Amino acid sequence: MTRIHPSASVDPRAEIGRDVTIGPYCVVGPDVHIGDGCELLAMVTVVGRSKLGVENRLFPHAVVGTVPQDLKYKGEETWCVIGDRNTIREGVTINIGTEAGGGQTTVGDDNLLMAYCHVAHDCTLGSSIILANSVLLGGHIVVEDHAVIGGNAALQHYTVVGTMAFVGGMSRVVHDAPPFLISEGNPARPRAVNRIKLERAGLEPSRIEALWDAYKWLYRGKHAFRSGLRALEAREDLTPEVRRLVAFLRATEQGRLGRAREVLRPTQTQKVPPPAASPRR
Repeated sequence: MTRIHPSASVDPRAEIGRDVTIGPYCVVGPDVHIGDGCELLAMVTVVGRSKLGVENRLFPHAVVGTVPQDLKYKGEETWCVIGDRNTIREGVTINIGTEAGGGQTTVGDDNLLMAYCHVAHDCTLGSSIILANSVLLGGHIVVEDHAVIGGNAALQHYTVVGTMAFVGGMSRVVHDAPPFLISEGNPARPRAVNRIKLERAGLEPSRIEALWDAYKWLYRGKHAFRSGLRALEAREDLTPEVRRLVAFLRATEQGRLGRAREVLRPTQTQKVPPPAASPRR
């Protein structure tokens, strides 16, 4: 049974699923779709063209679907789409997309966004991600599955954080953070292999060691990085993880300023179609 507190302001045009809880002083706008089993604890704001999947939990003062902090935004129809079973803690802000950036901000499934994180327009977050307290994501950022970003880290627009990467707290991320590696510092750079994450994921020790060998070859060898990357890329005995790392670094090299997505800046203009109108059952 859906429960809406008498003090909440829920527009009658909003689509609310089954077994939804909307607590005291929440605000839900007319173009919002909230899926089954979601819980808005108190003083949560969900506005704009926002769609939440099932069993999301939003804590007090979270704000979803507000307009981008981008002076180019002129009120075009864009979206914020959030998947299933996400935990969005106190004070988190997530903006809708911009037409120039693809039209949609996306958050996948089973993510934890700790207090006071900001997800800017046109970001794409995968699934099973952890953003610790006060992580700041600029526009157009991609965070791949199973990545972890430490508290107070700030990421420049158009950066990519690879799968199972770990970004240290208080890092300034101006370049792409490679998958499977630990990056930290000001500016952040790769420091080690994210062994603990890989072990917890059940990756075989030999494949973790292969990543260590690749890391040492690329970042601790006496040769230049680009020549080392070419030599590693030419090998035929690479594990799937090392191949993914090489492909990620190659894309970064082909981008600009150490960010593969920078090449999208002048051409990323196609508008993403809106999601289906009704929430998932």
